[in-house]
Amino acid sequence: MTPSTDIETAPPETALTRAYTTIRTGILHGRFTPGDRLREEHLAEMSGVSRTPVREALRRLATEGLVELTPGLGAFVSSWSIADLENIFAVRALLEAAVAEQAARHLAPADLDALDDLAARMEDLAAGRPAGFLDRITGLNHDFHTRIAAACGNDRLAGLLTQTVDLILVHRTFRRYHDRQLARSMAHHRELVDAFRARDADWAGAVMRAHVHAARHALVADLSLSPPAEPKAP
Repeated sequence: MTPSTDIETAPPETALTRAYTTIRTGILHGRFTPGDRLREEHLAEMSGVSRTPVREALRRLATEGLVELTPGLGAFVSSWSIADLENIFAVRALLEAAVAEQAARHLAPADLDALDDLAARMEDLAAGRPAGFLDRITGLNHDFHTRIAAACGNDRLAGLLTQTVDLILVHRTFRRYHDRQLARSMAHHRELVDAFRARDADWAGAVMRAHVHAARHALVADLSLSPPAEPKAP
């Protein structure tokens, strides 16, 4: 495919952003699965740009941990061993529990109302299962946990958590949930809001720790890490 004139004359950052967004979305949504080779010519055609911004986008994604660059072989979607996952979730459990404990002391009434709304919207999506509901839950879940971290009153702790939480792992975790596991995740969100309203740091930390460990079990149960088909709406 030959890029159109308007694409070739577009500012370099625009082309880079387009390539980066296309590749990252493909990874997060399961179009590219762990271990897949990412061919520059194919990605350039998908993105509607030349190979130069694709190459730069792959380097950026490699710094984020989504892509592995292997000299002489090319770019591949990152994959994780069971040991990697166990280590990632062990750190996440510690950090997210600590964030929840501190947030319980600092969340403002407006934050609590926002968290309550996010929990309700996730519950509605899980119950109704409209098209693309898992992607939408993933986004709302990100907003839910980001708001908690932002309100914890400890920027260093929140920063460490941001570096540890890998969105692609969160996305794949939701795609592995069976009905009961998804319902449990939604219930954890609701209980977290209750703990925050009660200003009970110990309760909030315990629920968040259970929340993370439940996610770990859902993900490591499948060694292949290949995204299963999205559940169909009833």
